[in-house]
Amino acid sequence: MDDREIIALFWDRNEEALAAVQEQYGGMMLRLAGRILASREDAEEAVSDALLDAWKAIPPHKPEHLMPFLGRIVRRRAIDRYRRETAEKRGGSEMALALEELENSLRDDNTPEEIWEGRALAAAISEFVKSLKEPARGIFIRRYWYLDTVREIADRTGSSQARVGMILSRTRRKLAAYLKEKEWIE
Repeated sequence: MDDREIIALFWDRNEEALAAVQEQYGGMMLRLAGRILASREDAEEAVSDALLDAWKAIPPHKPEHLMPFLGRIVRRRAIDRYRRETAEKRGGSEMALALEELENSLRDDNTPEEIWEGRALAAAISEFVKSLKEPARGIFIRRYWYLDTVREIADRTGSSQARVGMILSRTRRKLAAYLKEKEWIE
């Protein structure tokens, strides 16, 4: 079943839409939530919450592409759960490692979670990412949006882990310079 057919089921308020999403995108959603959350149970709960959010959002929204729409919802649900559960301590997930890498590049008084909450900063980062050329753009997105490990990115791109690590390091430095230029960080 393609995205248009699944979205039509949502619009018709047909519960088969949820089963179709689970079949087509359930694995992706669970992997994404699992990279943010250390517990499989928490990841499954985040996916369940995301499915409910999708049910409530379609209609009125009619996404053109279902995978990024669902990815954004499950990512937001998982990050919200991550923040609640790690209010006092950090660690145990790919999310913590990815944020720590960025935090080292974005030295500021705020944590990456606090910095990213600003919509204007998100727009600036989006502008930066759009300016990147491949393969740096794809590697950066795989690491910091989908939270793929360096090994997974290397396997996906046919590159060595060392090359992927070097591209990420250079891109983080470019991001830091870009944000300094835009006066987001000192």
